[in-house]
Amino acid sequence: MTTHQFFVDMICEGCSGAVTRVLTKLDVKFDIDLPNKKVFIESDKDTDVLLETLKKTGKTVTYIGPK
Repeated sequence: MTTHQFFVDMICEGCSGAVTRVLTKLDVKFDIDLPNKKVFIESDKDTDVLLETLKKTGKTVTYIGPK
């Protein structure tokens, strides 16, 4: 499985909570680094699927690349 790294413009626990809610529905393994505004997702799903899912939070999201 590949670990993908994303920048998500999160500023508080509420922001990271929104990320947690959308990713839990995808059934993927993930880790949130709130101070650095990064989300690490371990998944074989297509990068575009992960990106679109994260965008559902309403935050600015950028795909950084594989970790």
